[in-house]
Amino acid sequence: MKFGLSVLTTALLLTSGTAGLAQTSTPAPTITVSANETVPQLQVQTTVTVAPLLGVPTVSPLRPALGGQRYSLELPGFGPINVYADIRGSGRPLILTHSVNAAASAYEMKPVWDAYAGTRPVYALEWPGFGSSARPDIAYTRDLMTRALLLLVAKLGSDVDVVSMSLGSEFAARAALQDPRIRTLALLSPSGLGTPRGNTQQANADDGGQQLYGTLSRFGTPLYAILRTRPVIELFLNPSFRGPVNVGLIDYAVDTSRQPGAKYAPLYFIGGQLFTPDAYADLYSKLTIPVVVMYDQDAFVNFARLPYFAALPGKSAVRIADTDGLPHWEKMLDVKVTLDAFWRANP
Repeated sequence: MKFGLSVLTTALLLTSGTAGLAQTSTPAPTITVSANETVPQLQVQTTVTVAPLLGVPTVSPLRPALGGQRYSLELPGFGPINVYADIRGSGRPLILTHSVNAAASAYEMKPVWDAYAGTRPVYALEWPGFGSSARPDIAYTRDLMTRALLLLVAKLGSDVDVVSMSLGSEFAARAALQDPRIRTLALLSPSGLGTPRGNTQQANADDGGQQLYGTLSRFGTPLYAILRTRPVIELFLNPSFRGPVNVGLIDYAVDTSRQPGAKYAPLYFIGGQLFTPDAYADLYSKLTIPVVVMYDQDAFVNFARLPYFAALPGKSAVRIADTDGLPHWEKMLDVKVTLDAFWRANP
């Protein structure tokens, strides 16, 4: 993608809950998995148990995105990354990861957190450069994000299930190819299942987004000052909600986007440098673990190759009807039914 966009057009590429940069929206394929399930009661967190393996509690001026205790893990070559933990309950630990955009944070995974906290150990990772994690002025790469997830898995030292969202799904898939302790993946409206280069990942063309990043970085401060305003953030979120945009999500996006250093990682996202040019071929198709994709319509991501993926051994796709890119915010009960059935089938 060549730079020549207005600030507003560039801003619209940063919708929270979407990983797509200049992606072409196409009707999502209809793939159904039937499950005669009883809708469960969502569990709401009350008390918190400390997770000693994670070490140092996070100190941050940013209010907590989730319940539980915040911890800082030192990521070599980067600095502290933030993890929320609630170790109550039993069973295989569950790790949640959010999307990547101008105002991303673990708050994006709040419905999933609230559904499982207290019933099984739950951890929510905030990617480097986002939320309460450090936000230094360095190069943000796919490898950096992947190493953050691998660090958390190593700290836990056990098999885990991972639920990832949007572009975070690509990092999770990359991590799963490297660490067999990631036993299952559940992906919410993931990027990388559309057609490669020239369509879903245009910013990767030719130079991997270096020229675009260089141009954007020269205008980073005034551009980001516009992107982080409440009206623009609400405008970003609107295409991802079938109904009204969740006010709490808007509020937290505003808060997290105003933290020192908040502009650095999003510039690499806009420049396309965090995307895998052909995530389907290089990541998803190589996964041998069980994977479920939950999806419906998404204004910024297309699922052209999802039918091929769902036909692979151990892979499935469930359409969460009447959602627009954030199925867990609009239909969390349906998402929970899908997740519970998926984990029962893959103990």
